[in-house]
Amino acid sequence: MLKFMVVICKRKDMTHAEFQNYLRNVHGPIARKLPGLRRYVQNFPQEDAQRNHPSWDAIVELYFEDRESMEATWASPEGAASDVDLPLFVDLARTTWSVVEEATLLDTRY
Repeated sequence: MLKFMVVICKRKDMTHAEFQNYLRNVHGPIARKLPGLRRYVQNFPQEDAQRNHPSWDAIVELYFEDRESMEATWASPEGAASDVDLPLFVDLARTTWSVVEEATLLDTRY
C-alpha cells in the first residue's frame, strides 16, 4: 500500500469553517471518485488551549495499491478535476505533498 499525504494550507480569504466545509463537502466527494483510491482520510487540527494552532489547516491521507496506480489516478479525468478544484480553497504556495513511508512503532488496537 502506498500512502500519499497532503499538508494543506487554506486560502487566506477563507475562514476555518468555510475551508473545512469546502474540503469535506465539495472537494471530498471529488476526491472519493479518484480511480484506484483505496482509502481517503481528512485530518483537521482541534482547538487546544495548551498548544498554538499549527501553520496548516488539514492533512489529507490518500492510499493507493502502488505507485503505478497512484500515477494513473493523477493522469485520469478525475485526477484532473481534483487538481482544478484545489485553487478554489487551497493556498498552493504553502501547501505541500509527498509519498510517505509509514513506520508504525506502536498500535494497541490489536
